[in-house]
Amino acid sequence: MMKFHQLRYVHEVVRQKLNISSASEVLHTSQPGVSKQIQLLEEELGLQIFQRNGKRLIGVTEPGRKIVDLAARVILDMQNIKRVGDEYSQEDSGELTIATTHTQARYRLPAAVKQFMAQYPNVKLAIHQGNPAQVTELVASGEADVGIATESISNDERLSCLPCYAWNRCLVVPAEHPLLQKSKLTLKDLANYPLITYDFAFTGGTLVSKVFHDAGLQPNVVFTAIDADVIKTYVNLGLGIGLIANMAYDEARDAPLRSLDCSHLFPDSTTFLGVRRDAFLRDYMLNFITMLSPQYDKRTVQRALHQDL
Repeated sequence: MMKFHQLRYVHEVVRQKLNISSASEVLHTSQPGVSKQIQLLEEELGLQIFQRNGKRLIGVTEPGRKIVDLAARVILDMQNIKRVGDEYSQEDSGELTIATTHTQARYRLPAAVKQFMAQYPNVKLAIHQGNPAQVTELVASGEADVGIATESISNDERLSCLPCYAWNRCLVVPAEHPLLQKSKLTLKDLANYPLITYDFAFTGGTLVSKVFHDAGLQPNVVFTAIDADVIKTYVNLGLGIGLIANMAYDEARDAPLRSLDCSHLFPDSTTFLGVRRDAFLRDYMLNFITMLSPQYDKRTVQRALHQDL
């Protein structure tokens, strides 16, 4: 008879890109054991879930893809059932995994995290960093409970998202840079200098490139990074001017760099918070969201995220 752990094995093997050895390490079991249980499940179902080349898995069959999707749903349902039980038996303990970008983790989350940890000392908190696409996938796969990133996360239909706050950009330059004499920056000013900014696949980068394109300008991007601190480091080295999120600049901490306002050049970007549509959020998870976005109360968050379960 089909067993839950067999579905877990299938799910994890796919998550580990068909690497049975890696899956067995995550599952804390043996590689032969994982292979055997998957074979037993295939025999019971009378079909092949995985395509093979000898003993090596090389793909997922068409019926296998449907089974993989259903297995992921079953696993999430089991996690939700456990969360419901924990909500009433262990109210103030558990785990919270957040996936976010470096800028949010470095400059926006600390205050909310500090408040949360003071209120919930028995909740294990983990933060995973990545670009918006990686953040979205971590939440969609169930590896993270909450994702925090810019607009692209809100485009994934697997997630329910809530706008948290808007932000814009500033230009960081070395002290005595000629642009400091400008009363108001223009896009042409930025295009006239070597530019260091976020990867154009990252944190609002596509929006920046679109603004330049629509103005008929080509920025001289000489270096890209996913980390505002890296951008500031290379500006300090004299390699160019840096375009970063305004929240990432602090006058005291980032001296001797200077900041110039760019908010009139680019539309605001919005940071969204996303959760899986079918995930059960425990009370402390909802409280974390209100700590990050105090303009919302828990009931508003539940309605916005379709969490009226």
